[in-house]
Amino acid sequence: MLIYPLFITDNPDEETPIPSLPNQHRRGLNRLVPFLRPLVQKGLRSVILFGVPLHPSAKDALGTAADDPSGPVIQAIRLLRSRFPNLYIVTDVCLCEYTSHGHCGILREDGTLDNAQSVDRISDVALAYATAGAHCVAPSDMNDGRVRAIKLKLIEAGLAHRVLLMSYSAKFSGCLYGPFRDAAGSCPSFGDRRCYQLPPGGRGLARRAIQRDVAEGADIIMVKPASSYLDIIRDAKELAKDMPIAGYQVSGEYAMIHAAAKAGVFDLKSMAFESTEGILRAGAGIIVSYFVPEFLDWL
Repeated sequence: MLIYPLFITDNPDEETPIPSLPNQHRRGLNRLVPFLRPLVQKGLRSVILFGVPLHPSAKDALGTAADDPSGPVIQAIRLLRSRFPNLYIVTDVCLCEYTSHGHCGILREDGTLDNAQSVDRISDVALAYATAGAHCVAPSDMNDGRVRAIKLKLIEAGLAHRVLLMSYSAKFSGCLYGPFRDAAGSCPSFGDRRCYQLPPGGRGLARRAIQRDVAEGADIIMVKPASSYLDIIRDAKELAKDMPIAGYQVSGEYAMIHAAAKAGVFDLKSMAFESTEGILRAGAGIIVSYFVPEFLDWL
């Protein structure tokens, strides 16, 4: 299955190109249905929603706007469920787009991440999205224990049998998220995310994280970025037997392919297929990709 990322803003009429992410836009609610209708008619099956609050008052230390019923994600879930009943809706679950500091959780006074408070807050946001009608919630924050916390709240709410939990189990830190952070306005105001994302060489840590998330109740295991970590996708396939494996071809991977094609290094279509087929070959059955609109025309 291919999943297409959408950036949803709190300005209903916005449709703004993202300079570092070719052919991608930030869109408000009023622009979603006209944009998606032709894609759904061509065969689009699934989207993943990222909220992009632009109003100056939308960000605070707790990421309060993340689960605001009038916020972009919850409104988008309800809109898409009503207009495209067969579209499978995944929601990214994180706080970085909504916090004033841009980190993926709640911070202590000394600026370090408070894991317990962050997990409690993230699980509340996931439950809000599930209650609004999301088919799948996908926590990307990398705080320890968040999969178990989300699963328990879904069970308590009677939603665990209807809402899947796709965990960003092996999410590596690095240089490939730049265009996404431009799109989502989620750059940290200080420091970086290496303290809670995986180091590029951390294969053992990734394997442990995958095993932990399987034990905590994840339904789908994701590896991100995909192309640089094909060995981890293969590891996930081995460690999470009989579970779906997802690979996220992230914004930097997509932007590099576009830049190289523009420079004449290779043909864009050929490389889009080659990179995607490599992710599939490694063991992913689900791919999050910015190339989805093109694939709907090419396939």
